[in-house]
Amino acid sequence: MKYVSTRGDAPVLGFNDVLLAGLARDGGLYVPESWPQLSIETIQGFAKMPYADVAFEVMWPFVREDLDEVSFREMLKQAYDSFDHHAVAPLVQLDHNDWLVELFHGPTLAFKDVAMQILSRLMDNALAKENRRATIVGATSGDTGGAAIEAFRGRDAIDIFILHPHGRVSDVQRKQMTTPTESNVFNIAIEGTFDDCQALVKGLFNDLDFRDEIKLAGVNSINWARILAQVVYYFTASAALGVTMDRKMAFSVPTGNFGDIFAGFVAHKMGLPIERLVIATNVNDILARTLHEGTYQPQGVVATASPSMDIQVSSNFERLLFELSGRDAGRVKQLMADFADKGSFSLSATELEPMRAFFSAYKIDEQATEQTIRNLYKSNGYVADPHSAVGIGAAIRLRVDRKIADDVPLLTLATAHPAKFPDAVKKAIGQDPGIPEKIRHQQDMEERFVVLANDLGKLSDYVRTHSRAV
Repeated sequence: MKYVSTRGDAPVLGFNDVLLAGLARDGGLYVPESWPQLSIETIQGFAKMPYADVAFEVMWPFVREDLDEVSFREMLKQAYDSFDHHAVAPLVQLDHNDWLVELFHGPTLAFKDVAMQILSRLMDNALAKENRRATIVGATSGDTGGAAIEAFRGRDAIDIFILHPHGRVSDVQRKQMTTPTESNVFNIAIEGTFDDCQALVKGLFNDLDFRDEIKLAGVNSINWARILAQVVYYFTASAALGVTMDRKMAFSVPTGNFGDIFAGFVAHKMGLPIERLVIATNVNDILARTLHEGTYQPQGVVATASPSMDIQVSSNFERLLFELSGRDAGRVKQLMADFADKGSFSLSATELEPMRAFFSAYKIDEQATEQTIRNLYKSNGYVADPHSAVGIGAAIRLRVDRKIADDVPLLTLATAHPAKFPDAVKKAIGQDPGIPEKIRHQQDMEERFVVLANDLGKLSDYVRTHSRAV
């Protein structure tokens, strides 16, 4: 399996090189040259297998040239042994044909753990083969940072720098990032939004001399390995509910950067029978507006109770554009140039038609998010965090609009534990969700982070000064 850039001008790479590169050198994102296929019989067999074994079957075709089977299986076992539920991504039934896929049973109580725990082990393995160090720089709107730091803290060959928007993440999210004491961990609060943080990270990657100097690597969902690991739970959840070619699944996915929902698209391309994917956004609704209006045009970022989705530039949408355009890298490059020059671009009818045929999109505003949390608690006794509530709200809208038949199972990805957003939950249901023991100890620990201006030069100076890869 080889990997190509969505913009067509970067070298074709193998898995380990893509893993360590993150962003392609032409500014594009790496995708596989082709999509491996799994038969429906193979997918149905996943219902009887441990999660780590399913992960092996799904991921192996993408990595087999660069990894040996025994070590990869061991990495997966170690990664998912860190979760406190034996199913890793268990299902919770909400109604006759409506389900939640709980993705927050990892070390930092967020779905990002599913990918980060295996990503750190894959990177360690790749770096050991080359006997070199790497410098990870990533941006977070809340959960990615905590999950990345937890996965990479204390690793000898890696320094990790995580940017978060100053004052725009929850206290629990921030403390998960800022309380680790390992010397390879660096937290940077940027005076700006997540989009500013993400733009700074892309700026570092696009400075090729700097990138080579500090051996830059990325763990945001621009990294293909992140997407690949997230593909797995679409298969496990579907298999558990008895997927067949005549019993297709639908998924509602709270999303900001389009990574988690693109993983569902990948599962579909690999043969998983999916009826529809639902793009669930908060009021930062660029993805919903793009689907409905055909124009990708950011507006100002609005701070919400679901801060991990407070994004107006969805990086992984470029991967979908590549597929919608018939894998026309020239077309993608032109759209990205239009976006850089004009701040927007428009999709053609031939690109919009297949997108609208497979995706639906709903904006769930702050009032609706709060009401969804409240209604779910009253009806089911289930406490949802605001991000999961956005997904549930979109799923409800899909049912009301009758975009899928009543007998199609509809699964919402529950992406974070409610304890990470206690203020929003308490406002909705009148009580605190409580903080699990695994993170309670962090609340009183000393924090370590620096505050930097939204300035690429200041950021690059800071990283260069502290990275041990220089």
